[in-house]
Amino acid sequence: MATTKWVIDPTHSEIQFKVKHLVISTVTGAFKSFEGGIETETEDFDGATVHFSADVDSIDTNQAQRDAHLKSPDFFDAENHPKLSFSGKLDKKGDDSYKLHGDLTVKNVTKPIDFAVEYGGNMTDFYGNNKSGFEISGKINRKEFGLEWSAVTEAGGVVVGDDVKLIANVQVVKQ
Repeated sequence: MATTKWVIDPTHSEIQFKVKHLVISTVTGAFKSFEGGIETETEDFDGATVHFSADVDSIDTNQAQRDAHLKSPDFFDAENHPKLSFSGKLDKKGDDSYKLHGDLTVKNVTKPIDFAVEYGGNMTDFYGNNKSGFEISGKINRKEFGLEWSAVTEAGGVVVGDDVKLIANVQVVKQ
C-alpha cells in the first residue's frame, strides 16, 4: 500500500503549554516556530507515524523577561538545545479519537509520552488542498526533562508548578 504524507500547516496550527504559577493561576505559552508531519498507509490515520519539532527560541509567553528566562540554562537552554522534538505513532481508539504515543526529547532527555488526540475531520480548502485537523493534549513533569529551576516565595509558595499541560491544534496538508 502507498504511503501518504501530510505536513503541518503552521498558519493554521498552534502549539501551546500551560503551567501553574504560584499554584494559584496558569501561565500559557506557545512555540511560534515548528514543523512536522504524518505518514500513513490508511485512510483513517490508524498506525500513522508522527514527527514534530519546535524551535525553543520561538517560545512566547507574552512577557519578554519570562521568555528570556525560559530560553536560559535555568530551563530550556536554547543556545545548546535549540529544538525539542517528538516522534511516535497514532492508534485509533474510537470514531474520532486516537492515542498518540512516542518519545519526546527536551534538552537531550528523551522520555515516552502519551497524548489524547481528537480528530477534527477532513476538508478540501479553497485552493484544492486536502487538509485534516487534530486536537492533541497531554501532560509532562518538566523536571523529568531537565527543566529543574525552582523557587519558593517568602510565604512558602512554589513559583512554577512541575506539571505542564501540552495542547496542540494542528492542521495538516496532504502532499
